[in-house]
Amino acid sequence: MSQDIPISQGKVVYITYSIRDQEGKFFEQSDMPVGYIQGADRGLFNSIEAALEGKTIGDETTQTLEAGEAFGAHDPELTFEDDLDNVPEQFRQIGAEVQFQNDQGDVKTFMVAKIENGKVTIDGNHPLAGQRVTFHVRVVGVREATAQELERGEPAELDDSSAGAGSLH
Repeated sequence: MSQDIPISQGKVVYITYSIRDQEGKFFEQSDMPVGYIQGADRGLFNSIEAALEGKTIGDETTQTLEAGEAFGAHDPELTFEDDLDNVPEQFRQIGAEVQFQNDQGDVKTFMVAKIENGKVTIDGNHPLAGQRVTFHVRVVGVREATAQELERGEPAELDDSSAGAGSLH
């Protein structure tokens, strides 16, 4: 990967990043490069992708996104409570993930958010929903995309889960 290729539409970009919540606490950090294709409308929030336009390897940017630009508002309809006795043993811990499927076949992951007074609260919102978040992003690679990657809208490495490429969206 060349040091001087600027990020522009159709380039494969590799970044490392960290995310802080609205209180400034680290939420997530990836030192393994995450790949995406600039302008493919997959993998990155639009404002972060726009901030990276023209940057090259070694450049960094810090972007603060309001809830509506990031993980959205907290939807109370995605949070529900049940008696702990109704919950299988493997889901009786904070952070446990539960998948539910709706009538249309869509699967959504919910997380056990709270357990108290014999009740369990399960939440389908992203943990940062309703919060202003700050992303710090560092460019670690930029290259030309292949025709197949452009057609698919994602780097070829996403076929290989061991490559460390993923999504920041």
